[in-house]
Parts: sequence; structure tokens; C-alpha cells
Amino acid sequence: MGLLKKHKILVIVAGVLILIAAALLIYRFAILKSPEAVLKQYMACIERQEYDSMYEMLDEESRNQVSKKEFVTRNQNIYEGIGAKNITIRVFKEKEGAVSYRTILDSSAGEIRFPNEMNIHKEDGRYRIAWTDGLIFPQLGSEDTVKVVTLEAERGNIYDRNGKLLAGKGAVASVGLIPGKMSEEPSADLKRMAELLDMSVSDIENKLDAEWVKDDLLVPIKKLKKVNENSSSTVDLENAEVQKQLLEIPGVIIGDEESRVYPLAEDTAHLVGYVQGISAEELESRKDKGYDEYSVIGKSGLEKLYEQRLHGIDGEKIVIYNEDGNEKAVLAETKQKDGEDIHLTINAQLQSALYDTYKEDKSCTVAMNPKTGEVLALVSTPSYDSNDFVVGMSENRWKELNNDKDSPMYNRFKQTWCPGSSLKPIVGAVGITSGKLKADQDMGHSGLSWQKDSSWGGYSVTTLHEYSGAANLKNALIYSDNIYFAKAALQIGADTLAQSLQKAGFGQEIPFAVEMNPSQYTNDGKPMSTEIQLADSGYGQGEILVNPLHLASMYSAFFNEGDMIKPYLETSGKTETWLEDVFSKSAVSQIRSDLIEVIQNENGTGHGAQLSDTLLAGKTGTAEIKTSQDDTSGTELGWFCVYNEKGNKENSLLLVTMVEDVKDRGGSAYVVNKSKKILQKYMPAD
Repeated sequence: MGLLKKHKILVIVAGVLILIAAALLIYRFAILKSPEAVLKQYMACIERQEYDSMYEMLDEESRNQVSKKEFVTRNQNIYEGIGAKNITIRVFKEKEGAVSYRTILDSSAGEIRFPNEMNIHKEDGRYRIAWTDGLIFPQLGSEDTVKVVTLEAERGNIYDRNGKLLAGKGAVASVGLIPGKMSEEPSADLKRMAELLDMSVSDIENKLDAEWVKDDLLVPIKKLKKVNENSSSTVDLENAEVQKQLLEIPGVIIGDEESRVYPLAEDTAHLVGYVQGISAEELESRKDKGYDEYSVIGKSGLEKLYEQRLHGIDGEKIVIYNEDGNEKAVLAETKQKDGEDIHLTINAQLQSALYDTYKEDKSCTVAMNPKTGEVLALVSTPSYDSNDFVVGMSENRWKELNNDKDSPMYNRFKQTWCPGSSLKPIVGAVGITSGKLKADQDMGHSGLSWQKDSSWGGYSVTTLHEYSGAANLKNALIYSDNIYFAKAALQIGADTLAQSLQKAGFGQEIPFAVEMNPSQYTNDGKPMSTEIQLADSGYGQGEILVNPLHLASMYSAFFNEGDMIKPYLETSGKTETWLEDVFSKSAVSQIRSDLIEVIQNENGTGHGAQLSDTLLAGKTGTAEIKTSQDDTSGTELGWFCVYNEKGNKENSLLLVTMVEDVKDRGGSAYVVNKSKKILQKYMPAD
């Protein structure tokens, strides 16, 4: 009984399959019963990439003229090459032997529309297509080709406030080799070439062994920075000599190649950054944003920060070329979208001058207009040349940069540092604003060493200068009296000092285009836990760390009636307040007056920067970096914050400079003396 049921089921299934097959045959016959149906079936095959089926719909004459392989290859290359999809047709007219219609399809370069006509006739009782290349596109001849042409977008440029190029299109030197013009025994030449280019011989040989290489073709080997004939720098002279020696090798050709360049090189490297070829991971995350495997992308600095704006989107056009290679018709075109140009508030001349002044030091400098918030310079030294990454940095050069004890790749202006005495004006302003400190209060002289009481054990606060007169705020700033500010901090109190520093932006993200490390007053963000820590914080030691740009913004409060200015980097920005009422107007007036004395008074620690034609104000700082009070091997950071007291919105300049390792080099005086050269040239006159 079970076998009988199984047999019946099999019979039923077989019957169903026969009916389905029959239905499909009827359907296929039905759709091919008219020229219009044949047209629609043919076009549907294109969408499904069924090129074999398309060929079977051709008439005998067409199949005699073009083989199946040729037909499939031509149609596949064209339709898939242009990314054809969403193909629709609209029949206008059907007559004996032909169908007139309009085709609409999407391509990689946009929509393509065209009218056409397909000749269809009966052959052996079936409608067949008389095929020509013109059925793909009406303008297409049998000898024509269809190509997708990339319309390359330009990456946006980066300019300084005066239109000077900081990053943009330029030229590099492309070193190439023509194999057929090499010496008969080229091994020695290849070795010499490898030495000059800082490459291995095998690297050069691998390029020469590429399949496309022929004796008379120029093989690109390496890019170099273009020789700057107007420069007398050691780097430029060495580059010129290298290229001169390369040209002495048989077969070597050096030409210009368009490239991203950085005219100020080391001067702006940490700020502007550099571009390189896109990585596989970067491409994967940006594949729908106009990138391909040949794209360059910002890897650091503003090139990375503004990547979305700087990066252009390539356009595309689909072109029919005749057999002579001339453009015959443009089927579709999507215009390229060039990247946006970025205009910075940076003054390139000041940027370069600061770099040249401090290039032998481990330092950073912020230059800002304290009335507007415009950042005029951001410099970190030592530095690297952004162009090295563009032309292709050798492994040796990469190791050299990373193993350099002075860390030229390290961006110092983004970091936080112990501010030392440069923080004293801030502490003084906090004391007056909070009502915990009177400017004329005499804290009493305690010599060069002081401790509150015996509970401090062996620890004491030390200072460098003794002076006559009252131990008040003005004298404490002039002589940079650590003991005064230690006493002032204890008087202000840990909670008030912490709250006031929070109000001044400590522990907050700095509202600036370039991400800066936030300043701190303690490691855990809580008020100073001991009297010693509180006292040390009063003169910028303890656990206090300050970002230089943040420090500049705090000093700007002395220009803006107690409001801290918001720094900005693009010329399209505007003057805005970051934090309001940080200091009282009376505190601002007092500190501003006292900071004039720091420069103008012959005993002031900043007196060495005094100018005859400009009234300066400012504060020095020497921060000790050591493991204990008895540590004699520690180092020192030198600070100098200085501005023109009579500056207005149009001509104000505030410089904040930090230099590492100033111990045994004069401390903060080292920074004062170096900064004076900048002040003499760039500080606006009264």
C-alpha cells in the first residue's frame, strides 16, 4: 500500500513539472510573438547579463558576421564597463521589420538616454534581430570603442591669512631610468643609484623587471623633492648634489611630476601635516565617498582634520572614440567636484620666523591676537619635512626620525606642560577675583626658602630672588617670588583654587579646530589634597599641567575685561568668547598693570625683552621637572608669555613659548633672549 502511494505521488510530481515546463514554453513563445516582445526580451537579457541568450536571438546573417565570443565580449565589456543598470525602454512605433524605441539606463557617469531602432524580421518562423554595434549605442560603429574617462578632481589647497600656499599642487622631481640606455655592465651604476636614492638594488631591479617595461620606455624609480635653486639651506644643497650625481649615471632621466607639496616644509609640518596613499582599511570605510585605490588621504595635521573638505570627488564621462582615437560622442558626464580651499589665520612669515628661531630647541610657540582669537602661529620644534612623506620616505629616514632623541615627530603644542611661574598671573587674578587676596597685602619676606611649619618635614618652597620692599603681588610678579604665591595659594584655599581654575577652562576640552590636550590642576581632577601640593600649585608646580593654547586664552582675559577669548584657525571664523567673567575687572586691571612692570622694571624677569617703541607686558616661567626636591638631575622648562600692552583688535600679538631643557642655559632668560628677535620684527609698534 505504501509503495502504491509513493508511485502516485511521483506521477503527480512528474505531471506538475511537465505542466510547468509547458507553461514556460508557452510564455517564451508568447513573449516572442511580436517584434516589440523580442526587443523587450533582448533588453531584459542585458540587465541580467545573459549575453549568450542575446546572441541566440540574432538572425543568421548577424551570427555569420560576429562570433558568439566576439559578441559576448563586446557587449559585456561595454555594458559592465559603464556600470549599466536599471535599463528601461519605451516603444514609440512598431512597423513591419523594425521597432523604434527610447532607452534609458543608469551608468557610472549618470543617466544615458537615446532613441534607437531595432530591425527584426521572421526567420524560420521566429522573430530574429538584425544586429549591429549601433544597437548598443546609435553612434557606435564596429571599429569604435567605449571608454570610461576619469575627470580628476583637485584636492583643495591650504593657505595662510595672506594667500601664501601652505599645502597644494606643485611639482616634485621624478627620477626614472631608460633600460636601453644603461651601461653594458650596469651593476655598478645600479649600486650607485641605490646609494643616492637610499634604496636597495633589488628595489630598482624589481621595477625594471615589470612586465610592461621595454628598453626604450622610461621606468619611474623614485620621487625626490624638486631642487630649490634659490635656497642655500644644507638640505636643499644636498638634494641638488644628489640629483646632479644621478644625472651622471647612464639612462637616468629626471623630470617634473605634479604632486602635493608643502612649500614651508618643516616650518608647518606639525600644523599642516601630510597626505599619503590611502590604505585598504581607509578605503573600505570610505568606498562610498569618492575614494579609490589611487586616492591620497590626509594622514596627520590639518590634512587629516579637514580631509572631508579638502578631498575632491572625481567626475566621469563615458565616451565613444573612433578608430583613430578621437572623441566621437560623449554619452554621459558627471563633473568632478574639486576640494575646498582652506584659508587659515596663520601668518606664514611669523610661523617660519618662530621655527627658525627655535629649530635647534625642543619647543612650542603659540601666537594669537588676544582681542580677536585669531591664531597667528602654531609651531613645534624640532620638526620634519612633510614633503618626505609625499615623495616616499625611505626606511632609513623613517628610523632616523623615530629614533631621534629630540622626537621631531612629536607635536609639542598639542600637549600639556608644567607651567611654572607663567601661571602666577592666573593665580593672582583668581585670588583677587575670589576676594581671598589683596593686591597690596604684604605676605612678608622669608628669604630664599620657606615652609609653613614643621608639619612639612624636610620640604620647603624655594625662590631665586630676594628683594627689598613689600612682598605684595606686584613685586612677587616682578621678581617671580615662588614663596609669595605658595602663601597666596594657601590663603585662597584648595576648593576655591580648584573651582576658579575650572572656571578658567581646566579639565575642559579646548574649543579649537586642532584637538589639544586639556589642562589639569591635579591628576584626579579633585582639589589639591595636601598643603604642600596646594602651595606648589600656587606657583605652577605640583600636578598642574597646561596646554600652551589654553594658557594664551587665559592671558587673553587680561585684554577682554575678564573674558577668555575663543581661539580660531580659519579666516572664516569670528571673534567669540570662550568663558565669561573668569576674572573680575579689578583683577584684570591689577594684573595687567603688574605684567607691564615684569618687562619694564629693570629687575623684572622679562626685562631682557623690552622694546623701545612698544610697551610690552608679560611673564616668564621656569618649571622644574624632577622626582623630588633633592633631585639634582632633573630638567627645566622655560616659558615666556608676552604681548603688546597697547594693542587693539587690529594689531595685538600675544606670544606663548615653552622651551625644554633650559637648565644651565639661563632658565626662562634663554627664552626671553631668543624671543626678543621675534618681538623686534613682528611685534606691532605703539
